[in-house]
Amino acid sequence: MYIRLGRIYIGGMRTMLDVDDDLLAAAAAELGTKTKRDTVNAALRLVAERRNLLNEILQDPLLLGGSDLDDEDVMKGARR
Repeated sequence: MYIRLGRIYIGGMRTMLDVDDDLLAAAAAELGTKTKRDTVNAALRLVAERRNLLNEILQDPLLLGGSDLDDEDVMKGARR
């Protein structure tokens, strides 16, 4: 914790960035955010999580026309 300009900041540090205004506006429109801070944080979160999202999508057996009919555990409980 530290005090700066009469404010107490706990946790993260403030960082000055030179951001492309057109890209920031496009990202805000896509993400549905209203502030620069929310837009940057949402974009960073999306990038950080996209690998996990991609893996989840690609592991969906029905996404690419697959099924669970060849899964022995599923077929054991199937009515015959």
